[in-house]
Amino acid sequence: MNKKIKVLVLSDHPFSPSGVGTQTKYVMEACLKTGRYSFVCLGGAIKHQNYDPVKTEEWGEDLLIFPVDGYGNHDIVRSMLRNHKVDIVWFMTDPRFWGWLWEIENEIRSVAPMIYYHVWDNYPYPKFNEVFYRSCDKVVTISKVTDDLVRAVAPGLEVEYLPHAVNQEIFRPFPEDIVDEFISQTIPSMEGRTMFFWNNRNARRKQSGTLIWWFSEFAEKVGKENVGLLMHTDPKDQNGQDLQVIIHQLGLDDGTVMFSTTPVAPQVLASLYNHAACTINISDAEGFGLSTLESLACGTPIIVNMTGGLQEQITDGENWFGIGIEPSSKAIIGSQQVPYIYEDRINKDDFINALTKIYEMSQEERDALGRAGLEHVSKNYHFKDFEERWVKTMDEFHEKHGSWEDRKNYKPWTLKEVI
Repeated sequence: MNKKIKVLVLSDHPFSPSGVGTQTKYVMEACLKTGRYSFVCLGGAIKHQNYDPVKTEEWGEDLLIFPVDGYGNHDIVRSMLRNHKVDIVWFMTDPRFWGWLWEIENEIRSVAPMIYYHVWDNYPYPKFNEVFYRSCDKVVTISKVTDDLVRAVAPGLEVEYLPHAVNQEIFRPFPEDIVDEFISQTIPSMEGRTMFFWNNRNARRKQSGTLIWWFSEFAEKVGKENVGLLMHTDPKDQNGQDLQVIIHQLGLDDGTVMFSTTPVAPQVLASLYNHAACTINISDAEGFGLSTLESLACGTPIIVNMTGGLQEQITDGENWFGIGIEPSSKAIIGSQQVPYIYEDRINKDDFINALTKIYEMSQEERDALGRAGLEHVSKNYHFKDFEERWVKTMDEFHEKHGSWEDRKNYKPWTLKEVI
């Protein structure tokens, strides 16, 4: 019997509700279904009740999840690498979290190749990331923006564009009567209103406070009794604003703005997308934006800022699947880790006009827009294609680069001519 290919995964915990965690789970499950892979996973980015290794009934010893603080450290990776004889190291999310990992890339890559599922939100080309990209054997990009950035910054590197996907057995159009019954039982205050949906973390770049403030003006314009905003988020998140204070200040705590604060099953989220007139994402920086893709898969149009990966969801270059708002301001911001990047801000009037346009559409017009969005998802982000491509990518990656005694295509040194 052939030995299974063992992969060390570093990412958000695969059972967490984050987009990173969800996509990590999807990639692992696609490979596990083949019977040729096993995974040891460092599940990070959440608070843990305990740190005991976790197994699932479905995958048994082929999926071991080790809870960690942050995303791990040098010694944990060294231990995993050797104790589990890892063949591939797969990791995902923002490169700001992986500086410590690249510090020991020479140790890791001498025995196991590194593949990075990468997101970068915006231009200008991040030249400062080149050393990170070249510390990997392959970079897989989640958006067309990210793909262009990586190829320009690190020419000659092995790069593949493989965008996110959502499970269309879960995120799909539901019968209207089932959705209506769900809403009447769970959020009856939204019955009879045109409901707008927002599903994001309450964090600064997500513009959650701006959204509420501007929605208040829109609600006054069309009548508060006619519209509602449901926000699936933590209004007290320490990384964002106190949203409950804002809605109280604006008099929106009468049911016009409501919060869904506890994690819910994907099927419940799908019901909310189905009921919404549209789903909103006006982040000033967004690598991909999974909630809007989930919305489109449910046949519900979207309103988005034309930034990052949101641009390729809202249009295929010819057709539109909602309303895309061009940024009115593109400021260069940064930090010690990220010296420069664009921050895209939209204009209030453009946003209120977009809400008004969706509100004034007939149900038939919204349905037609939603069907077009669903076709866009099925054509360009189909879940089965996502699974098949990841299995093919991992198979070819292992065949090309090998591991341990069969390690190929890695030199821990370079030759340079000194003049």
